[in-house]
Order: sequence, then structure tokens, then C-alpha cells
Amino acid sequence: MSALTYYPVKSCAGITVSEALITPDGLPHDRAYVITDEAGGPRWQGGDPRMVLITPQLVDDGAGMILRAPGRGELRVTGVTGEGEEVTKVPGQPYGAVDQGAEAAAWVSGVLGRPSRLLRVRTSPGGTAANDNRVHVVSRASLDLLNRRLAERGAAPLPMNRFRPNLVVDGWDTPHTEDTAARLLIGDTELALTELTVRCAITMVDQETGRRAGPEPLRTLADHRRAEDGGGTVFGAYFRVVREGRVTVGDAVEVLDAAEG
Repeated sequence: MSALTYYPVKSCAGITVSEALITPDGLPHDRAYVITDEAGGPRWQGGDPRMVLITPQLVDDGAGMILRAPGRGELRVTGVTGEGEEVTKVPGQPYGAVDQGAEAAAWVSGVLGRPSRLLRVRTSPGGTAANDNRVHVVSRASLDLLNRRLAERGAAPLPMNRFRPNLVVDGWDTPHTEDTAARLLIGDTELALTELTVRCAITMVDQETGRRAGPEPLRTLADHRRAEDGGGTVFGAYFRVVREGRVTVGDAVEVLDAAEG
């Protein structure tokens, strides 16, 4: 495994670490917050590419957070989740969340240039979080193959961060091994395949500048990586946590058994 990243605010910049404890809820603090629009629905980077310019830093052992963005200074969030707080149902999502207040709303609205709110996702034991309690895995071999196909049509190679994985796996010779790896073992941590990752317009956003830079990779993926049910293009896969454990960059990722496909 060559990289380990979590995304404290859904669709915003990630935090890369050298080790982490993976629990049944996935990586700690992954998608712990969500930014919503005027109707209360979650904003996403495909519609608001400037979200990637919002850089989080967790403080107080993850209880609080500092957000930064170019030209906007910083915002300190206390991470309100306590009992007695009003829990907001996020439309179309299986989780509730707690609004982080007017100051946070003003700050994220200023960055995105449209009215927005910052909410902290509220989950109960065994409940559903904004990361759907899963870990997103992409292999380096898969990206290398995609970049070779991009080069064939005269397009520039893309970095791994376009696909926003939690775990990047090195050492697999066969591209898209993650598609058929029914179970993965990383140290004592065991993961089980749930579904392939259907890609969206976020992959066309430059993660350094916050600008759309399409049509790649969706144009090339559409030629080679169509979902069998016609439900879009796929790249990478989601896994649920079967057995929790600590993982470290440099750990071997073993395929315990392969699914059909």
C-alpha cells in the first residue's frame, strides 16, 4: 500500500497519513462533515469544484477542525455533535447531521460563492456515515493502464488524486485487480468487496486548482470501463470492513480470494 487518505469534509481536500486504524465505519473522520446547499442537500465537487480548495486540519484529537481556503483565512470548527443538538436530515441521504452554526455557514458560503451550511454527520453505533461505512481502493496498476490509454489519444496523464481513493495499492501486476478481489488482507485488517466505483464529474476537476479540466478521464473510461448494467463508467472499488485493524503505508495488500468477473 503506497498511500492512505481520508476526507474529513465530503468533496473537499483530503488528509494523507502514514498509518491509521480502520474500524467497521471505515477510516476515522472520513466524510465526518458535509456542506449543504439552500435546500439542505449535500454539495459535491462536480457541481462546486472550488470545494477542493477547502483544506481541513483536524485538531483536539479530531473533536474539532480548522478549515482554510485561498484568500479566505481560516475557520475553526468545534465539531458540535452533543446530545440536545438538533439533528438535520440530509435530503436523499441515509444520515442525519448537526449544523455547525452561522459563522461556519458564512465562511463556506464565501468560499463557494453561494449560500451553504457546514454540518457534522451524526451516526449511531452500526449506523451509516457520509462515507457509507466503506473504504475506497484504487490500484496503481489501474491508473498506469488508464494513463497509457490517455497517452494513445494524446492526452496528458492524470494523478491518482483525481479518483480520491482512501487506499492506493502498489505491487499488483494486473490492472483492476480491485474489481475482483472478493477479500483483501492488510496486516490484521480484512476488507470485503461491495461494489465497483461508478465515476462522475469529480474526476474531471483538477484537485490542485479547483477548476474543471475535462473531458478526461471520463471520455477514455467510457471506451473501456462501462459498467455491465450500463450504469456508467467504473474505476476503483468500495470495500466494507470485515475485521478492523491498523494499517501502515508500505503494508502488503493480499488478495485472499477473487470474485467472479
